[in-house]
Amino acid sequence: MDELDAPLSSRLTAPSAALLAKELGLETVRDLLWHLPRRYAERGQLTPIRQLTAGDDVTIVAQVVRTSPPRRMRNRDGALMQVTLGDGRDTVGLTFFARSVRQFAHHERQLREGRQVLASGRVEVFNGAWQLARPDYQPLDDGSEDAAALADRPIPLYPATGKAPSWKIAKAVQTVLGVTGQVPDVLPGEVVAQAGLLDPLAALRAVHTPRDRADVARGQRRLRYEEAFVLQTALAQRRASSARERAVPRVRRPDGLAAAFDARLPFPLTGAQARVGEEIAADLARAQPMQRLLQGDVGSGKTLVALRAMLTVVDGGGQAALLAPTEVLAAQHLRSTTAALGDLAAGGLLGGHELATRVVLLTGSMGAAARREALLAAASGEAGIVIGTHALLEEHVRFADLGLVVVDEQHRFGVEQRDALRAKAASVPHLLVMTATPIPRTVAMTVFGDLETSVLDELPPGRAEVTTVAVPMQNEAWVDRVWRRVAEEAALGRQAYVVCARIDGDDAGKEPDDGGGDEPPPDDGEKRRPPLAVSDVVEIVRRHPATAHLRIEVLHGRLAPADKDDVMRRFAAGEVDVVVSTTVVEVGVDVPNASVMVVVDADRFGVSQLHQLRGRIGRGGLPGTCLLMTEVAEGSPAGQRLSALVATRDGFELARLDLEQRREGDVLGAAQSGRRSSLRLLGVLKDADVIADARAAASALVADDPDLARHPALAAAVADRVSGETERFLERA
Repeated sequence: MDELDAPLSSRLTAPSAALLAKELGLETVRDLLWHLPRRYAERGQLTPIRQLTAGDDVTIVAQVVRTSPPRRMRNRDGALMQVTLGDGRDTVGLTFFARSVRQFAHHERQLREGRQVLASGRVEVFNGAWQLARPDYQPLDDGSEDAAALADRPIPLYPATGKAPSWKIAKAVQTVLGVTGQVPDVLPGEVVAQAGLLDPLAALRAVHTPRDRADVARGQRRLRYEEAFVLQTALAQRRASSARERAVPRVRRPDGLAAAFDARLPFPLTGAQARVGEEIAADLARAQPMQRLLQGDVGSGKTLVALRAMLTVVDGGGQAALLAPTEVLAAQHLRSTTAALGDLAAGGLLGGHELATRVVLLTGSMGAAARREALLAAASGEAGIVIGTHALLEEHVRFADLGLVVVDEQHRFGVEQRDALRAKAASVPHLLVMTATPIPRTVAMTVFGDLETSVLDELPPGRAEVTTVAVPMQNEAWVDRVWRRVAEEAALGRQAYVVCARIDGDDAGKEPDDGGGDEPPPDDGEKRRPPLAVSDVVEIVRRHPATAHLRIEVLHGRLAPADKDDVMRRFAAGEVDVVVSTTVVEVGVDVPNASVMVVVDADRFGVSQLHQLRGRIGRGGLPGTCLLMTEVAEGSPAGQRLSALVATRDGFELARLDLEQRREGDVLGAAQSGRRSSLRLLGVLKDADVIADARAAASALVADDPDLARHPALAAAVADRVSGETERFLERA
């Protein structure tokens, strides 16, 4: 048995091994050694207490400011002892409980005033003061010779729990490292030498028991590169496998449907649209299936690029399916596509162009007759373009020759859903996924090179400026001004969206029932009231003196499809002044006359959602105003997100912020957010150069040794890293 696979019970005492297994899921030597410190503290460098966040489990370096004598509790049996820690500016309290005053003697000896300690616990606010609930601690200066020798060494702080604090983990790690003789190197020797890396055991000792910060840097550099190399090897093997797959080439025809559509465009393509169109056309003409991510900021013209790709596939004898996350967006795509194509979308109908195809819609709420007609058109091949929601994934949906799958707002769908649609093709179809603001996992997959990427980096002419303002909801005068601004725009003949985080009061703590499934914002650990709902806000708008006379409607996912379509149709026609809705209007909805976007409780939304919502205005040349109503403090994490939105309209810069706050998600798994990140040290933003270097080296190695026959340790690491659900994910991705 590999030494790293030995159970911790063979290296530690039974109670210590059981504690680590129960609290942290650490069962083997490998588990413990790769449970890496998340940061390092310096003796003498106190943790800024004002940076603590309520609800977080923390370990801090602080000084004992005051130790109150133990005393009996008045209203219950037992005794308590209170200790105040400080950083020279702010303080945080510790409260210990026991059956009798005599049991505090140990704490009194250890927590003498002026002494520095490592203290851990959950941050809470009690009677207006910071507290560490269920506290634990370790003095940093116990007077021993070892303590003096360690005085200048960084203190590793581990992901920990209340019962398994950081210093107990550190002690266990030191014990295991002391009896670990060898760690197999998964990296080829020439890679280690060329990159100038430590051997793995030396790297683990450097990060767990560093002599100085330089040790930490050297150890982390080795482990970071190893992590990137193993992942890149897995992806290189996957790319090599994909290169062997075959798709039907779909070649652009100079006299075909796509050319006829281009000839009718009333405006020139932007340079970016033309460039990306050529990249996609070249992919479609190959016998290898396209797997391309189309990134473009809100309003950059992604839908037009996708439509031209779909028409190229139709010219090549195939069909294209466009998967949209909501029925509102699917219906919008149908309207915009048929309007753009005109008689080119009237295939088989009187007055249709000789090159025309049919465009049909398939959603879950369609009537039986309309549904049968759409299914028949798709199965017979009569419909060259099929637009739909999750209904496209149902087992009985068939295509005659599915050649291209287009996924709009790809962050709304899992890989399994995309795979279900691609499986409906006789041969591997081409794939184009689109996003306006990449969410973290998408950015990670892109940086790791798993998808070819096209970027629309310029906006078509005619996009107006949008001013974004954060509005404090505690300020009644500012809130009043929001509704008066809506009324002022309506008086000029313009329209407004008002967006809420939920539908009604019964939805507290739930996502809106709109089929969106977008990512929630990062959990900031703040206890807040439930967000206002559509049912609340529509009454506020209807009762406000400035807006009471306006034509106001509601829109959300629980309305009947015909009612949703009716509201959007009348709003687009200018027959409705204000739509109070959920995020059902987040993507794709195009009403050029809308000039105001009010987002109520904006701190409850993710960065990409807010950026998408803001993109619904300023689309028709009219200057727009986006008002983000919130109760959070400007310096809080949620406040920082809103400040970033106020400061920039650059979707790619906002994606970077989103990634920094949410982390990368599971790069080799289906998780969409960073809470389940599979990355230990590697960060896809700060380590982009490391990833690029590892990708080049891993690709070269796989090209020379596809099955890793000459690199068994690396093969074992890849197999361990890429197994089970992760392997199935890669096979589908």
